Amino acid sequence: MQTSVVSNADFLATVAEKSDGAALRGDYTHADDQYVVKQDWSAYTEAEHELWRKLYQRQAALLPGRACDEFIDALQQMKAADGIPEFESTSEELFKATGWRIVAVPGLIPELAFFNHLANRRFPVTVWLRTPEEFDYIVEPDVFHDFFGHVPLLFNPVFADYMQRYGQGGLKAMKLGGLENLARLYWYTVEFGLINTPQGLRIYGAGILSSGGEVEYCLKQGTGARHIHLNIERCLRTLYKIDSYQETYFAIDSYQELFDGTAPDFTPLYEKLQHLDTLAANTLLADELELLA
Repeated sequence: MQTSVVSNADFLATVAEKSDGAALRGDYTHADDQYVVKQDWSAYTEAEHELWRKLYQRQAALLPGRACDEFIDALQQMKAADGIPEFESTSEELFKATGWRIVAVPGLIPELAFFNHLANRRFPVTVWLRTPEEFDYIVEPDVFHDFFGHVPLLFNPVFADYMQRYGQGGLKAMKLGGLENLARLYWYTVEFGLINTPQGLRIYGAGILSSGGEVEYCLKQGTGARHIHLNIERCLRTLYKIDSYQETYFAIDSYQELFDGTAPDFTPLYEKLQHLDTLAANTLLADELELLA
C-alpha cells in the first residue's frame, strides 16, 4: 500500500482504486490508528466454530511427516482445536515464551502498520473466518490462516526474532524503494518456506501449513516445482505465484540461518537489484541443486 495512507478511509479508498472497486472483507470502522480492533469472541457463531474445527482437523491430519516439529509441538500446546481461539489467552502464553503478542485486525492492513507491529513484536491476526464455500481456497487471509498458520512458530525464539527483524527491515525498505524485493523474502520464507531436517524437508511456511492442497504438493516429487537452498539475493529477485501452487520453494537449514541472513544492511543489495533482471518463479540457475531429488 502507499506510504501516504494515513487513515482507514484513505486506506480503503486506495484498495478500491487499486482493485477496480473491490472492497476488503473486514470491518474497519472501529479500527484504531494502528488498525487494531477488539476481537469480539462472543460474536462468533456455533457454525463458525464448527467450521474452524473442520479446518483444524483437516490440517492437523496432514502435518505429521510434513510440518516441522517446532510447529507441531507449539500447535499442540496452544490447544486451539475446539473452536476459534480467544486471542488474549494465547497472547499471554506467547508473551511469556518470546515476548510477542497477538493483536486483532479487521483484515489486510497497510505496510507501515504491519511493519510497525512486527518491529514491536506484535503479530496482526484477522478476526473474521472464511465461509464454508471457501473451505479450500480464500483470497484474503482470514483468522484460520493467520492464527493456525503463523502463530505457532512465534513460540520459537529464533524465528520470533527473525519476524521482528523483518518488521524493522520493512520500515527501512519503505524509505529505500525496496518493498517489492523484501515482500518476496516474506513470501518465500514466512509464507512458503521449507526447512532441512534430519528427517528430510519439512514445512514452516504459514501459507502452506494452512492450505489443504499445497501442504502435500510442496513435498511431492515429480510436480516440476523447484526446491532449492535459500540465497537471500536470489530470493529477492524471484517472482512468485499468488493464484496457484508455488513453482519454487526455498529451504533453510535452521532458523538461525534465516535470522543471520537478514543481519546485513540491505541498502547496497537494493541498489544492486535495481540493475538485475527479475527471475521467473520457475527458474533454476546453473549452480543450483534440486533438493527434493
